[in-house]
Amino acid sequence: MSGNGTSATKRLVVADPLLPEGLDVLREATGLAVEDHTEDDRSQLTEALHGASGLIVRSRTKVDAELIRSGEALEVIGRAGAGVDNIDMAAATRRGIAVLNAPGANTVSTAELAFGLIIAAARRIAEADASVRAGEWKRKELRGSQLCGKTLGVVGAGRIGAEVARRGRAFGMRVIAHDPYITAERAAELGFELAALDELLPAADVLTLHVPLTDENRGLIGRAEIAALPEGAILVNAARGGLVDEAALAEALASGHLSAAGLDVFENEPLPENSPLRGARNLVVSPHIGASTVEAQREVSRQIAVAVRDALLSDDYQAALNAPYEAGDRDRTGPVMELGRRLGTLLAGLEDGPEGRLEVRYAGSVDGVLRPLAAAAVEGFLRHRVAQPINVVNALSVASERGLEVARVRTGAVADYTNYVEIECTYGDHATTVGGALLGERQHARIVRIGRFHVDTVPGGTLLLIRNRDVPGVIGEVGSKLGQADVNIAEYHQSRREAGGKALGVVTVDGAVPGDVLTELRGLPAVEEVRQVVFD
Repeated sequence: MSGNGTSATKRLVVADPLLPEGLDVLREATGLAVEDHTEDDRSQLTEALHGASGLIVRSRTKVDAELIRSGEALEVIGRAGAGVDNIDMAAATRRGIAVLNAPGANTVSTAELAFGLIIAAARRIAEADASVRAGEWKRKELRGSQLCGKTLGVVGAGRIGAEVARRGRAFGMRVIAHDPYITAERAAELGFELAALDELLPAADVLTLHVPLTDENRGLIGRAEIAALPEGAILVNAARGGLVDEAALAEALASGHLSAAGLDVFENEPLPENSPLRGARNLVVSPHIGASTVEAQREVSRQIAVAVRDALLSDDYQAALNAPYEAGDRDRTGPVMELGRRLGTLLAGLEDGPEGRLEVRYAGSVDGVLRPLAAAAVEGFLRHRVAQPINVVNALSVASERGLEVARVRTGAVADYTNYVEIECTYGDHATTVGGALLGERQHARIVRIGRFHVDTVPGGTLLLIRNRDVPGVIGEVGSKLGQADVNIAEYHQSRREAGGKALGVVTVDGAVPGDVLTELRGLPAVEEVRQVVFD
């Protein structure tokens, strides 16, 4: 994530197969050199990543910390699919590498498979098929159960879980869900009830899982949870292997506590020969094919290609899982974040001493903005103070490693401004503050405060900040020096607190001012300090 809008061609390594719908998007993009390394072994892929800006994988390639280290120039890792448990997110985030995915492309396909497993398990379809093929006709022995009137328990009510719930309602099922990240109001909109996991389990005739695999939820459904399900319940997992204790599941099927189960994912894939599931009764299995439809694979390839292209060429990280905002919030938080980034750059240019604490304050109408705003402000503040690449993905992590405390404060309304940002940096026994606002319907960014001075200037291009005594002739002398050096002044704003006291000149100029010209300005009798801030 360069953030500098460079036009140099960037190498993109494709490690796992993409369909033409995605490859065409990438190959048609000016500024990308797409390389096919889908046949590479681990060592060859490691070598290919040297100097590469982007990497696209599916589930096959394990992007661990070692592989990430080999890509010293990596800006983006794209996962063609929803799950990213094969990517070391922490290692990527520390490096400032955005991890992108395509979460919505396979939603319907995976939901349809999950519900297909529910139907197949309830009606013993796979067993019936095998029986008929063997020349049998076991009508009485293959009696199943209908879904209408039963309770469907959904663990994880995100995109896929919500689609499965919708299908459950269409079959006349009562739907209850466990998901700590949605509100009761949202659940009501989706047409189901919310419940804690320990309340859901005893009520679920059918339990279906739709959560990612993390260290916290590995083994989420173990012996105790299976025992809490009603006698004769059905368990389905089309999310991630490792969520279910497979030995406990096999035992519950053998004992009859569970009448059936359906699995598309497993802790170890392919399923090992010694797995207790291989001989389990009333178990329907499939080889991780939830997203394996023509439609889903086309859309997954297209979505990740667009996301990676836009990230590498346009600094658009809406699909980044480790960015400090939700994708859906990017349009709302974007202008506030950009203002914070520029104010951070300005603040960093005001003093050179070691910083102690950064406090980011926001007054306005955008909810959920404080964390992304703080990340953007820190990015701007530290960009020229640290040697490593820094961006919104790793800014807060880098700040923490440097011992820079970052506080986030939501303040009350500020007169005349509907969206106001203020950043204060503490240096030893004193602090420096800058403030900015978004003005009008188009949210034009303006700097409105530097230290104790009220100003009004655009945070862009090159600014000269001139502290001087408020005496006649200063503006003319500064203008003359710049004119003699062929430096064009776009705007000159002079602010003072009282006549004859201290003043601050904020001068917008075209291009950077040479060092010798800055030295001449500092030599003017009334000038006390001159600083130059160049916005990227």
